[in-house]
Amino acid sequence: MSPEMHLAQQPEADELLGRSPLAAVVGMLLDQQVPMEWAFSGPYTIAHRMGGDDLDAGEIAAYDPDAFAELFKEKPAVHRYPGSMAKRVQTLCQYLVDEYGGSAEAIWSDADSGAELLARLKALPGFGDQKAHIFLALLGKRYGVRPKGWREAAGPYGEAGTYRSAADITGPDSLAKVRAHKQEMKKAAKAAKGN
Repeated sequence: MSPEMHLAQQPEADELLGRSPLAAVVGMLLDQQVPMEWAFSGPYTIAHRMGGDDLDAGEIAAYDPDAFAELFKEKPAVHRYPGSMAKRVQTLCQYLVDEYGGSAEAIWSDADSGAELLARLKALPGFGDQKAHIFLALLGKRYGVRPKGWREAAGPYGEAGTYRSAADITGPDSLAKVRAHKQEMKKAAKAAKGN
């Protein structure tokens, strides 16, 4: 059974995120410098523009880079930075082909611990420290991927009952709470710089 997702706030895009590990990974990759819903609807848009109902890492990795960038640039654009994000998605998919036989789920399916899974996520192209922690929390909280120590490995993002990130979104109300938390964090960072 696929988890019910609410990251894209669009039924078709959220349904894809719930059933496709690669869509979830690509959505997380796209989640930077654009609203979260825009990022997480990207995998659905890409699949649709490629003529399918899911993403395939091998197909994306082998796609002509210029043509793939054009898919991202079509209106509405997949991302605010369509050219560079198209390259990042292809780089990520090539890594998945090389390291995991094209299976995004293989990243976590046999991870023995939260620490091991975090290390695997940090190794993904385009996944920095924070993105890896958030995605680990998302896997644990929304997808039921819970190797031993996953909450600890996810850091504060793994805590129960919080509204810090995409991992905590279960609908419009929790989305609003996550947005409010992010605004508070930005305010605090701005205030800290001013001191």
